[in-house]
Amino acid sequence: MQSKPDFHHSLFSEIPENVGPRLATLRGGVAHVVRPPGSQSIAEAEHNFISIMLAPTQGLRSAIGGDRLHEYDAEVGTIVITPAGMDAHVVWQHTRENATIVLPASVLQELAEQERNGGRSELQLVPFGTVDPWALHIAELMKAELSRKEGANELFVESLVTILGVHLLRRYGGIGASLTRTSGGLSSRQAQRVRQYMETHVSRKISIADLASVAGLSRHYFIQSFAKTFGKSPHQYLIDLRLDFAEKLLVRGTWPLRTWPTYAASQARVI
Repeated sequence: MQSKPDFHHSLFSEIPENVGPRLATLRGGVAHVVRPPGSQSIAEAEHNFISIMLAPTQGLRSAIGGDRLHEYDAEVGTIVITPAGMDAHVVWQHTRENATIVLPASVLQELAEQERNGGRSELQLVPFGTVDPWALHIAELMKAELSRKEGANELFVESLVTILGVHLLRRYGGIGASLTRTSGGLSSRQAQRVRQYMETHVSRKISIADLASVAGLSRHYFIQSFAKTFGKSPHQYLIDLRLDFAEKLLVRGTWPLRTWPTYAASQARVI
């Protein structure tokens, strides 16, 4: 019989024993968690923690990799990822039910090598409130298996953990250089999401809160990370985008020249 890996005994170190059934497998751990109002903090998570909401929770406040709590209503299927090595803090005012999956970095790396023929992989932060129907389906299967009177089948749960791990890699993961991050800055995936959001909404009002949510970071941490990544503040970056956008319209002749002074002056009030 294959022995449990070294991480086996640390899988549930961050999850109290009285919150629901759990099972540790060769691939990682799964717990069906039901907790009354409270809070929890994780300092430099040893493993990847994935939380999938099995019931709606209003007024959930979370901070991952930052120092400011972001409040939002979590629908059924909302997924929260705390990548290994990151800090996390969450506060909830109502009873919370979710599936928590603990995925060791070594297992994620193994899955990445099988999925993409090598390369280092890690999970990325996702915007707060992100709903993932496929992950919810897997979480519901996990809950049902952990609730069986006969006891959960470890091989079946391990298979579900593996399937979820591959899904997470495909949707929220990256390989090697695609995940490079300036020290303290945004990952390339986060930077791409933020840039695309700003370019798509260049003619609309954009707030720091909007951009921080797209990156899955607190407002304060986002501002610092953005500046380190792009070499300028979000405010200045958006001004440059809008001026470039306006210039293109003028060149094409689709923007009346007489409106330019008013538009240029308005850029002092963006974000």
